[in-house]
Amino acid sequence: MWNGELIDLDAYLDRVAFTLDPDADRATTLRGLHRAHLAAISFENADVRDGVPLALDVPSLQDKLVARRRGGYCFEQNLLFAAVLDRLGYEVTGLAARVLLNRSGPDLPRTHALLRVDRRWVVDVGFGGGGLLEPLPLTAGAVARQGDWTFRLDHLDGTWTLRSFQGGEWVALYDFPETPAVPADYAIVSHYLCTHPASKFRGRLLVQRTDEHARYNVTDLELTETRPNGEVVKRGMTVDERATVLREQFGLELPG
Repeated sequence: MWNGELIDLDAYLDRVAFTLDPDADRATTLRGLHRAHLAAISFENADVRDGVPLALDVPSLQDKLVARRRGGYCFEQNLLFAAVLDRLGYEVTGLAARVLLNRSGPDLPRTHALLRVDRRWVVDVGFGGGGLLEPLPLTAGAVARQGDWTFRLDHLDGTWTLRSFQGGEWVALYDFPETPAVPADYAIVSHYLCTHPASKFRGRLLVQRTDEHARYNVTDLELTETRPNGEVVKRGMTVDERATVLREQFGLELPG
């Protein structure tokens, strides 16, 4: 399903600066790959903003995110990562989440892609709202400290909710059932997000990267740094300043 046989694994590993250790166990390798991917490949929506059609097949994802050293949003990032994990022999299940960011309500659509790996890990390298730095055990009440960030996974009535401790409170990031999703499901939702006039990904540039200590966001010409303690610093940029920030802080050379 994930077409791992189509991935150029050596090129991907070079892109994320990760060396496979044949003596490492599966969990250690998964954790290292997850962190390496996040450190190297930023979340960005420049193609969606510019009306460029997105292809979600593995060769296209490899060309964009690996060969051309671009970033992407959740469907691109997690489908590429799924192919890598499939190639390495992990059991990968696609899942679909409803982005909350402290909102609630059953009417919110499930517009975010994430992965369940080996039936025991929540894996997500494509969340633009400040998600996991490394896999989280798929266990009710699981709490993990990842750098300065702390995450918790709750389970109620068949639905999992991922929360992040920020500014002294638990912020609900997204929720999801364990109903499997396939690449065709993601393609339909991605098409909607790329084309619907109400999509938040259209009309403005969104770039995001999270490290051990902070989340960095570019929204059009504004740079925001958010820390787990709730501290937020914002500053405006010129177009030239933004190009420098994208290159030096996010590793991106974007078109236009």
